[in-house]
Amino acid sequence: GGFIWSLSAKASPLVLLRPPGAKAEKQFLKSCIRCGLCVEACPFDTLKLATLEDGISVGTPYFEPRKIPCHMCEHIPCVPACPTGALDANLVSTAGKLDINKAKMGVAVVDMKNCVAYWGIQCDACYRSCPLIDKALYLEYRRNERTQKHAFLLPVVDSDICTGCGVCERACITEKAAITVLNREVVLGKVGDNYVKGWIKEDERRVDDADSKIKLDIKKATDYLNGGEL
Repeated sequence: GGFIWSLSAKASPLVLLRPPGAKAEKQFLKSCIRCGLCVEACPFDTLKLATLEDGISVGTPYFEPRKIPCHMCEHIPCVPACPTGALDANLVSTAGKLDINKAKMGVAVVDMKNCVAYWGIQCDACYRSCPLIDKALYLEYRRNERTQKHAFLLPVVDSDICTGCGVCERACITEKAAITVLNREVVLGKVGDNYVKGWIKEDERRVDDADSKIKLDIKKATDYLNGGEL
């Protein structure tokens, strides 16, 4: 058992989707004992234990939304089934109560080149299937300039709200899904502390208490301005 557990292959971080409440990947792998209790607790057979052929750490739970997505159970049975906290209830809780809407298993990404809705074909399969419809996934209406008659109904993902359940990916009508759930750490950017959303009052408060780390060297700046290089 211990030898097999230590075997792993390098997984593509784009497709690595863990159960709801999973800790950051490095911490998850340290905490998960490969017991399979979360897999047994899943009523939809969404979760699977990885084998050598799957290309991720053997014996760890994962899911493939195109086959079986996470159905966002209200009581999230896989989380309390975990004996080690690799699936952390605190990450999927609000005011001490389990809240599946807090899950961050991944984030849906729309391939605009292959989504038929972006071609002008009326399709809202992913939108209609979303458990958080009009929140995590909504439609943007855009005028079709070519026909001057029809409107595009374009699916748009709000990454702040999307749980990564993959129901949209499962519902996609194209041969290969044009909306795919990917690892959040890989596909999402990070602005950092240098920028402020001026239209949000709470964000402006950060400026008031900011301790700038930029120290201006007056002599160096003056020498540069007087050096004739400009």
